[in-house]
Amino acid sequence: MSIANLLDPITAAGGETCFSGLENWMQGRTLYGGASALIAYTAAIRAFTDLPPLRAAQVAFVAPTGPEVELRREIVRQGRNVAQVRSEIWCEGKCTLTAFWLFGTEREANAEHDAAPVEDWPGGPDEADVAMQGQGPAFIQNNFEIRRAQDMRGPGKPVVRRWARLTAREGLDPVSELILLGDVLPPGAMRAMRRQGPISSINWSFNLLEPAPETRDGWWLSENASQHAAHGYSSERLRLWNADGRQVLDGMQCVAVFG
Repeated sequence: MSIANLLDPITAAGGETCFSGLENWMQGRTLYGGASALIAYTAAIRAFTDLPPLRAAQVAFVAPTGPEVELRREIVRQGRNVAQVRSEIWCEGKCTLTAFWLFGTEREANAEHDAAPVEDWPGGPDEADVAMQGQGPAFIQNNFEIRRAQDMRGPGKPVVRRWARLTAREGLDPVSELILLGDVLPPGAMRAMRRQGPISSINWSFNLLEPAPETRDGWWLSENASQHAAHGYSSERLRLWNADGRQVLDGMQCVAVFG
């Protein structure tokens, strides 16, 4: 099932919604974080169709999300240039995801500089080796193509970098594609773990650097880098670049690292 088909049940009215085919998007006992964030985003933009472009978001993964949900969304504030929208997913009477979306019209630039270029450019995705084939959770095997973008393997510097693209992205706009892809890799802390164990995203916040991001052949360079890991948690920086090395998303995430 493509992600576009997964989003079909979402209506402008919100409320009680039932999804099918979720087995292709599961990560353990819950819906993959990028897919659940995209459901919340889609619920917001289908309810409020005159919003300006998305600029930033804060997403909290509260509890496991299943197939039968209630979608809630509201405009918290609508200003002349900026709209702030809250959307939530509820399952069995409990909130499982809450998200705050910031939409803003373009302003005349009073400050302008490009994001720093990619360090240690890995080369384009066409020459890269396939990664995670037959490995990883179901949502990766069913929906993504992953290729290597760093020489490192196993323990080492707590950075995971891969080329990633959706195998079926028809009908999906570029911003929705980035929301879906932004949380696709395991955390950088995985390379610093003393032993294998479960990991779980707790939240995710990001800024979109381009309101209409573009790339070639669907490829995006994704990087998760642990900035600090201790006490069972890792603070991660998440970034996405297009196939030409232009950064399009800058984010942070808290990850639970279990023993």
